[in-house]
Amino acid sequence: MPYLFTSESVSEGHPDKVADQISDNLVDHFLAFDPSSKVACETLVTTGQVVLAGEVKSKTYLDVQQLARDVIKRIGYTKSEYMFEANSCGVLSAIHEQSPDINQGVERTKAEDQGAGDQGMMFGYATNETENYMPLALDLSHRILQELAALRKAGKKMKYLRPDSKSQVTIEYDDNHKPIRIDSIVVSTQHDDFDVDKKMLAQIKEDVISIVIPKVKKGLKKNIQKLFTKDITYHVNPTGKFVIGGPHGDTGLTGRKIIVDTYGGKGAHGGGAFSGKDPSKVDRSAAYATRHIAKNLVAAGVADEILVQVSYAIGVAKPTNIYVNTNGSAKVKMTDAQIAKKVAQVFDMRPYAIEKRLKLRKPIYSDTAAYGHMGRTPEKKKLTFVDGSGKSKTMNVETFTWEKLDYVSKVKKAFKL
Repeated sequence: MPYLFTSESVSEGHPDKVADQISDNLVDHFLAFDPSSKVACETLVTTGQVVLAGEVKSKTYLDVQQLARDVIKRIGYTKSEYMFEANSCGVLSAIHEQSPDINQGVERTKAEDQGAGDQGMMFGYATNETENYMPLALDLSHRILQELAALRKAGKKMKYLRPDSKSQVTIEYDDNHKPIRIDSIVVSTQHDDFDVDKKMLAQIKEDVISIVIPKVKKGLKKNIQKLFTKDITYHVNPTGKFVIGGPHGDTGLTGRKIIVDTYGGKGAHGGGAFSGKDPSKVDRSAAYATRHIAKNLVAAGVADEILVQVSYAIGVAKPTNIYVNTNGSAKVKMTDAQIAKKVAQVFDMRPYAIEKRLKLRKPIYSDTAAYGHMGRTPEKKKLTFVDGSGKSKTMNVETFTWEKLDYVSKVKKAFKL
C-alpha cells in the first residue's frame, strides 16, 4: 500500500542555523592556525545577543566576537529592524580551556592510537533514489531553501525576503519504496511587511509557486521533475504573515537541527550534533565516515540503500561495533552481518585513520553548517582566515570529502562485483 514520507529543512537564516554557522566558523579559524586544536563550541543567539560557550585547547588566539559578527553579516542580518544585526548585537564569550580529563583520553604518544573524543553511536545512510544518494524529500527541501536564499541575495525578485525560512516536502512512495509523486510542499519564509496581510500572503504564495519551484525543478533529472504534478498541495506561510523571525523571533542554539543536518528522518541518528566540534569528536568525524561508507557501498552496487552504525568508548581507538542494515535491498549474496564484517576490513574506523582518510584537520566546516552536512558536492577552494592579531592565512582546502566516491573500486573488489 502506498505511503507518505516527509522531511524538512531550514535556511541559513534560521536561528539554530545561525548558531551552527558561528560555531563552525570558530572551528575553522582554530584549525586554520593550529590544526591540532581541540574545539567544542556552542552558540546561543537571541534578540540582539550572541553567547559563545565551550571548551577549546589551541595555540592560536582569535577575535571570536568579530568572527561571530562576520557570519551574521554574511547570512544577511544587516538591518536594525530585524532586531538582530551584525554590527550592533552584543557578543559574550564564555569559552574556556578543554578539560585535561577529556584530553588525556584523546591524545596518545602514537598518533594512530588517538582515542575517541567521546562515547556514542553514529550512523551513515545512503540510497540510490537520488543522484547524490540522499533521501529525496530532504534533498528537495534543501533545494527549495537554497533557491530562496539565492533569490534573496540577488535582490532582483521577491525583494521582500528576509533571512529566516523553513521548508517541508512530503512524498508518496509505492510498495517497492519508489517515489510516485510529491504530495505536499510547505514553505514558511520571513518577509518585509509590504502590504495588507491578504494581498501580501497571496503574493508570497504565488511567487513561491511560480518563481522558486520552477528554479528547483530546473536542476533536477527528468524522472524527478515528473513528480511535480498539478495536484501538489502548497502551504506557504500557513500561519499568516512572518515578519518577526530570526533570533528575534526564536532563540537559536547550536546542534538543534541534527535531522536536517543528516537524512531528514530516513535511516537513523545517534543523537550527537556536528557543528562546533573538531574532528577528534567522533560525533562528527565518524558520522562523516559512515556516510562515506554507505554512499560508496550503494554506488558500488552492494545494495539499493544502506544504513551503517559505528560506536565508540571514550579514549579507545577501535570501535566497539560496526553494524550494517540494507533493509532487504542487498544485491550481493551476503547477510548484513557479513557485509558489516567486510566493511570493517575495507575501512579503518579508528579516529585518527578517519581524520587522515577524509582530511578532516582542515578548516572545511563552515560550508557544512547550513543546507545539510550530507549529499553536498566536494569542492577544492582557496580560503583566507584571520587570527586575533589581524594576521591572515590563505589555504587550499577540499570540502565534503566524505561525499567522494573514491572507494567504489575497493568496495567492488572486496565484494567481487
